[in-house]
Amino acid sequence: MTENKKQKLEEFKNNIKSKNVAVVGMGVSNIPLVRYLLLLEAKVTIFDKRPLEKLDPYLYEEFSNKGVKFSLGEDYFAGLNGFDYIFRSPSMRPDVKEVEDEVKRGAILTSEIEMLLELCPGKIIGVTGSDGKTTTTTLIYKILCAEGYHCYLGGNIGTPLFSLIDEMKEDDIVVLELSSFQLMTAKVSPQIAVITNISPNHLDIHKDYDEYINAKKNIFLHQKENGLLILNYDNEITKSFEEEAKGKVRFFSTHSELQNGVILSDDTTINIVENGDKREVITKDEVLLLGRHNLENCCTAIAAIKELVSVPSVRQVLTTFKGVEHRNELVRTVNGVTWRNDSIGSSPTRTIAGLNSFDQKVILIAGGYDKHLDYTELGKVIADKTKALILLGQTSEKIKTATKDAMKEKKVSANDLPIIECKSLDEAVMEARDCATDGDIVFFSPASASFDMFKNFEERGKKYKEIVNGL
Repeated sequence: MTENKKQKLEEFKNNIKSKNVAVVGMGVSNIPLVRYLLLLEAKVTIFDKRPLEKLDPYLYEEFSNKGVKFSLGEDYFAGLNGFDYIFRSPSMRPDVKEVEDEVKRGAILTSEIEMLLELCPGKIIGVTGSDGKTTTTTLIYKILCAEGYHCYLGGNIGTPLFSLIDEMKEDDIVVLELSSFQLMTAKVSPQIAVITNISPNHLDIHKDYDEYINAKKNIFLHQKENGLLILNYDNEITKSFEEEAKGKVRFFSTHSELQNGVILSDDTTINIVENGDKREVITKDEVLLLGRHNLENCCTAIAAIKELVSVPSVRQVLTTFKGVEHRNELVRTVNGVTWRNDSIGSSPTRTIAGLNSFDQKVILIAGGYDKHLDYTELGKVIADKTKALILLGQTSEKIKTATKDAMKEKKVSANDLPIIECKSLDEAVMEARDCATDGDIVFFSPASASFDMFKNFEERGKKYKEIVNGL
């Protein structure tokens, strides 16, 4: 650990002892945080909008027995007064009035991930973007491990890591998936920052698209001159970030022949390019992951760590990695019909990428919670790439309208693309089974969030697999 980081960590640990600390939300990332804060002898109060009966009783008992106080229910922020630190959950907007008032009184507003960014002794690689974050983050982590590095995987995936900071060493590498919510108030950027792409998302929570974009930019805005920023050359928004970068910028592309960066050449081969000289890494046919979007994810990962790893380590992972659960995942083939789970498809762009990974028309199951996104482009792709559309959830009407408009424009008849509306996921799977014939693919990619019916996309994907495995 560098002397500076070691000193800062010790100062934090000494400073927080006996301080009043508010932790907002008793979610996955905050549970180990609370335990760590208790070890540091902080006085912790948990604020959660859920009533007592909705909390995990074992956790409530554990924390209560250790002196943790609770402020619960609809008016849970009423007792936010006299705190030295406020650790927010990723889902909490930082501009909540009670929080802003407490910050004006002198409280420090932070989060588990922000403290990790500030105090971690090792190198941090942070990955954000609208699509492809989890796959890219996982690829980076796996390739580094194949090379022999001691790594940690966390952020939006993996284990909450701040509570493990005491065991981290200077030679360790921490790989983080970072959401716009986690980055909103970040004042420290990782040494290597990666932005996969930017497209409209989470507009049900962000005030507007600009706020969403500005949150993403925090992944690199606080870098130093020795920082490295990896950008998507094919995405106009990310490409423009080069002008604001303080460190070195490296591009990746699956469409352009760059003089420097990582590219997909001739739609066949991933190459590292330096001053126009190409070095072959792997061919498209050797990559186990399906779809052009995953070739883009591979290019992104290589661009981030090409100085740290060898080509054999990259190839070892890309030729064997089958993908992350709920991402165009093969569930089973039964009676000649292949069922795939893409529950991560929580936006139109994700579902479009998934549909474009198939060479044949598929039966698509879509729809879910409305994040106030535009489905026009998805409708056009559905009209081209599906043989039946099965809809459920809040967004079903939006997707149906966009698809019918595209069908009219492309002169696709209702017989060629039937649209079926359902009330539940069970019903949708049964309708898909009835539509499917030998050789068909049923693709579950909702193009919407899960919150109208499920806690998160993982729960939604597990339910889908459970239904399909019961056929």
